[in-house]
Amino acid sequence: MKEKKKIIRNIEKPVQKYRFAIQTLFALLCIWIGIEFTLFVKSLEYGNPDLVSHRPPGVEGFLPISSLMSVYYFFVTGEIHPAHPAGFFIFLAIVGVSFVVGKSFCSWLCPIGFLSETIGDFGEKICLKLFKRRIKLPKFVDYPLRSLKYLLLGFFVYAIFFSMTLAALKAFLDSPYNLMADVKMYYFFANISKFSLTVIAVQFILSIFIRNFWCRYFCPYGALLGIISFLSPLKIKREAKSCIDCGLCAKACPSFIKVDKVDTVRSDECSMCMSCVDACPVADTLFVETKIVKKKISKKFVAIAIISIYIAITGIGILTGHWKNNISRKEYIILHKQIDNLGHPTNTADIEKLNKESESRADK
Repeated sequence: MKEKKKIIRNIEKPVQKYRFAIQTLFALLCIWIGIEFTLFVKSLEYGNPDLVSHRPPGVEGFLPISSLMSVYYFFVTGEIHPAHPAGFFIFLAIVGVSFVVGKSFCSWLCPIGFLSETIGDFGEKICLKLFKRRIKLPKFVDYPLRSLKYLLLGFFVYAIFFSMTLAALKAFLDSPYNLMADVKMYYFFANISKFSLTVIAVQFILSIFIRNFWCRYFCPYGALLGIISFLSPLKIKREAKSCIDCGLCAKACPSFIKVDKVDTVRSDECSMCMSCVDACPVADTLFVETKIVKKKISKKFVAIAIISIYIAITGIGILTGHWKNNISRKEYIILHKQIDNLGHPTNTADIEKLNKESESRADK
């Protein structure tokens, strides 16, 4: 039976070219947002409200902790905090995509994931040339390192959901530090320290030889989406009867999942990139299936679902007027003058102190 299946080749077109196109477009969007935000920050430095340029709300997608706090604030109060409303909807869009299509944000939309994947592809060629194989850390090293991103996620969940009162949460979201978190982030990279640059350089080098080093071991966002992905009704299914045990699916998997050894891929590391599905040479042997009605799903439908869910949720924020924040140009200039004094508050007293200092300077 398996010998017969060998001649039934998989003629379905690969989805990787569409995924690469979507990744590229999203990366270009992020670059455009970065350019616009740079112009915004530079215009603040002039100190003239009439010269302050447009601030792109999309920059709030790079403030995941503040966005998570806003989501928590919404579920407690029913209100969308006005400081970073775009971040609130971007966070919900990313989580929404993960609920339906697994951890697909990481391999379809995330600019860091795209960069990590590009570095990994380059590094894989080097490893194959030097070592004749891909480098994978042994389990006794891999498993403890993979737990680090969950420890980071656990820290943020505890700090926000269990150690902060509603008053402290609102005070932080209202604080000058949070209002200027995106500008603080800009200056962190614009005036990056030697230590931070060294850490990034080490991450880059390790990512060449150990594929997806940051994503696999340190990204708390990926840890959250990996947990949520278990609830997704869409899973990659292997039809054992028609499998010819070629192992191409496992070799193609960027997360080193042994796809050829399971009937259904259930892993927090699976990012639904569908590289394994494209690599399978036998028709109807690897495919995406919905566990609700046990029905095969087209790869194109998966791609459309990812984009549609993301656009729909962020679109709600735009259409309902909860996209741009309520900070005026004049207020931005006042806060920008205080930027060097806006340290990260560590407790409610620090938050209240920062708020009072900001109000006092604004009155003057």
